Amino acid sequence: MSARRLFTRAEANERLDGLRATLERIRRARHALLEAGTRVKSAAAGDGGGLDGAAYWEATRTLRGDLEALSEEGIILRDAQSGTVDFPAEREGREIYLCWRLGEKAVGYWHEVDAVLGSPPTLTGPGPRSRARPRRGVESQRCHRRFASPPP
Repeated sequence: MSARRLFTRAEANERLDGLRATLERIRRARHALLEAGTRVKSAAAGDGGGLDGAAYWEATRTLRGDLEALSEEGIILRDAQSGTVDFPAEREGREIYLCWRLGEKAVGYWHEVDAVLGSPPTLTGPGPRSRARPRRGVESQRCHRRFASPPP
C-alpha cells in the first residue's frame, strides 16, 4: 500500500459538490485553450497573441491551479472532457480506484489499479453499464465495477 491518501466512498461523495464546480471550470479552460491555441500561434508573430493570447494564458492559469488543487487532495483527473476522476481507496486489503464521472449523482463504480481497457462491466453484475457513455480516449474505456451495496 502506498503512503498516499486513501478515500472511503463516503469521503469521496462528500467532495463531489466542490468537484463538480472544479471539473466544469477545468472543462471550460481546456476548451478555451484548444480554441485560442491555434489563433494565438498564428497571431503571436505579429502582436503577441492579442486578446486570444490573454484568454489563452488565463485558461492556462485556471487549469494549473485546479489541477494542482486536485493533486494536493489526492484526486486523480483521468479525462478532463468527460470529467472522469479516480479516488485512491482500499477494498478487501488491496488498493483500488473509486471512479466517478461528472453528471453522476454519487461514486458508484470502482476498478483495479491495473485495470485493462475493455467494455466496463457493472459492479452489480457481469453485464455492461446500464447507460451509455462517450467512448473517447483511453480513460473512458477503463474496466469499471458497480458497488453492490451502499457506501460504508
